[in-house]
Amino acid sequence: MNIIIPMAGRGSRMRPHTLTTPKPLIPIAGKPMVHRIVEDIANKVNQKIEVIAFIIRRDFGQKAEDDLKAVASSFGAEGKIYYQDVPLGTADAILKAEDSLAGNTFLAFADTLFKAEFTIDTEKDAIIWTQKVEDPSAFGVVELDDDGVIVNFVEKPEKFVSDLAIIGVYYFKDGENLKKELQYLIDNNIMAKGEYQLTDAMENMKQKGLKFYTGQVEEWLDCGNKNATLHTMERMLEIKKEQETLHHSTAKIENSTIIEPCFIGENVSIVNSVVGPYASLEAGAQIDNAIVKKSIVGNESIVKNCIIENSLLGNNVNCNSKAEELSLGDFSFRV
Repeated sequence: MNIIIPMAGRGSRMRPHTLTTPKPLIPIAGKPMVHRIVEDIANKVNQKIEVIAFIIRRDFGQKAEDDLKAVASSFGAEGKIYYQDVPLGTADAILKAEDSLAGNTFLAFADTLFKAEFTIDTEKDAIIWTQKVEDPSAFGVVELDDDGVIVNFVEKPEKFVSDLAIIGVYYFKDGENLKKELQYLIDNNIMAKGEYQLTDAMENMKQKGLKFYTGQVEEWLDCGNKNATLHTMERMLEIKKEQETLHHSTAKIENSTIIEPCFIGENVSIVNSVVGPYASLEAGAQIDNAIVKKSIVGNESIVKNCIIENSLLGNNVNCNSKAEELSLGDFSFRV
């Protein structure tokens, strides 16, 4: 099985963090977002993952590429990097990884995390994961027949046709066939709103007799902006607290209170402070005479003599200020 992860978006809603760190590499309770995406999929399949293909922008840089390959290696897979230099839509992005579109193929967009209990029937032609939503007009949705087969894809319906929103996770039994249909769009310049769309390729496949099924998730977690990312961190801590060791043994905690659940990373120092609930402190973070709750504090960042809540601090941030809600990119100072 191969996993394809398109992640070439600029992450504009997550600035300033994405000016220095690609959004999928922002940590969620101790692991990069993209690592948790792969983890969610790997836990649901009973096949060896051969290749994890990442479609990125060329300007992500060598460190980001090395980090992504390390994520793939941690699952025993080969990490491959492909580039989408011009944003021409989802179909165009996926086709950049054409060498990895083969056999059983999972496709997951890089800002989608989910909670679900399911097994995957790899003999089905294709599966699209969905979640029921209250307002389908803001999403792409699927319409089903009485046998649970998808009969229609509808983008942001103005009238109600379904409340099953597509979350951005797909399975295709035949990656080669998907590649052929994506290439057909490009060759024939079939575009919607100036972009090549995955849904158009899937519609062609459906018209040719392939059956698309839906799988439903219990919870769909978005990482599109700061507040959504913090909510996802909060939910990940709740979900993973019984499954993962969330406190690293090298952390130093002195005269402090930890209100669970929290992630406390390698070589974190917490002195005379209150941390939590729902705090994620990355490697080397220092918390001194401070209160930190519902916040992510990046690698080697310092929070001293202040109170922060609902905040997202990047790497190497120095924060020594009054009580407030913050969003500070890497190497920032707040005094």
